[in-house]
Amino acid sequence: MDLAHESPVLQRFELGAPPWRTFDPFLFCVHHRDDFPVGDGALAPDRQELVGRSLGSDFSGRDGWSMYHGHVVPGFPQHPHRGFETVTFVRHGLVDHSDSLRATARYGAGDAQWLTAGAGIVHAEMFPLVHTDTHNPMELFQIWVNLPRVDKMAEPYFAMLWAEDIPVVHVHDEAGRETTITVVAGAVQGYVPPSPPPNSWAAQADTDVAIWRLEAEAHAEWTLPVANEGTLRTLYIFEGALIIDEEKIEGGVVVDPTRPVVIAAGPSGATVLVLQGRPIGEPVAQYGPFVMNDRAGLEQAFTDYQRTEFGGWPWPNDAPTHGLTNGRFARRPDGTLELPPGTTTSVVG
Repeated sequence: MDLAHESPVLQRFELGAPPWRTFDPFLFCVHHRDDFPVGDGALAPDRQELVGRSLGSDFSGRDGWSMYHGHVVPGFPQHPHRGFETVTFVRHGLVDHSDSLRATARYGAGDAQWLTAGAGIVHAEMFPLVHTDTHNPMELFQIWVNLPRVDKMAEPYFAMLWAEDIPVVHVHDEAGRETTITVVAGAVQGYVPPSPPPNSWAAQADTDVAIWRLEAEAHAEWTLPVANEGTLRTLYIFEGALIIDEEKIEGGVVVDPTRPVVIAAGPSGATVLVLQGRPIGEPVAQYGPFVMNDRAGLEQAFTDYQRTEFGGWPWPNDAPTHGLTNGRFARRPDGTLELPPGTTTSVVG
């Protein structure tokens, strides 16, 4: 066999409705895109907008948006996690975070939050409609990254990856056509993103974890950099198409990471999410928000949550939000306030 001409495409699959298919060390990947309406001044849609929706479980996408599990403000009221990490990368809109450690945050517009649930945390993720004179568009990815057995009971921790610190790399092919790479994890061409939490699988030097968003102009070419043997690299082509080895590809594709693979956008361009990492290679036992290695671990997670509620819920309601005028911020469990680089806007309350 002539290996030089063997296709770098190892597997193709349909994306279908989110969540998308994932591969070890990733557990889950969903792409939310909502054209939320004008806010009512209390961060919610007008009551008339809610008529006919199944509040508490509205994934209808009616009129271009969903309430998800929210009853008043769209989003995901308090819910527990154990044994893995969530990476929430927000392209447009805002997320209001609150958790059982008494931490809060408002982030969005290019920010990402990397949360190690570890031994257990309860958090809420609400989508406040801060604009009262125009629509409130939202686009985000939420990605779940597994934790190896040794770190499943790590202390909960979150890292804020502010947009100002996330590299955005602009590369041009020989014809001058541009591909833009947003680097949430895994360096690209010497551009290094902020560090993930210390117990993350991505924090290990040899795990090759990468999360990249590619946006390519029509026919733009870019060569995927080589990764280590044993790494799994998946491309989710959710807008447009790519040409790889003279083959038009839409949807999902797993490619050989050990070769420099040239990808070219189709005639309408392409927008692609790249997830890559060395597999953890351990058994996975999952039930809803708990991901352990075996049934006994899941049973213990349920027992612990029923007994301790992972620290309890310190907020006055299940879906806290952070006011109409607050900017982006993070307040740590010890009360320390963190603002995006260059930001001086005060936080109200």
